Amino acid sequence: MVDVSAKPPMLRTARAAGFISMLPETIRLIQENGMKKGDVLAVARLAGIQAAKQTALLIPLCHSLPLSHVSVDFELQANGIAITTSASTIAGTGVEMEALTAASVAALTLYDMAKAVDKQMEITSIKLIEKTKGPL
Repeated sequence: MVDVSAKPPMLRTARAAGFISMLPETIRLIQENGMKKGDVLAVARLAGIQAAKQTALLIPLCHSLPLSHVSVDFELQANGIAITTSASTIAGTGVEMEALTAASVAALTLYDMAKAVDKQMEITSIKLIEKTKGPL
């Protein structure tokens, strides 16, 4: 692990995104809460938040951070679901891995929740949108 002990604590934020393409019928079922496994977006949101909190356990050399905030948002589109996440902390290192992990696991959860009805889904475009740091 990189030694960040000399870095001063700062307010650090990160935003990440991802996309899962799916059939229009799958999107309709999600909108109407018609999936057998339940509320797809609620479960995927919780999974993304939980994943962000577990990032250091999943990524071997990632620092364990006290997260101040994590959000996972979805935008249903004609050809899939856009995922946007954000994370923040006050620490000596950034939270981009937490935001990226939240986006990745939220996408995987959407896939898991809908795989019974859509064999053509594809997860793409997991990326960091922005990271910031500033004084407290």
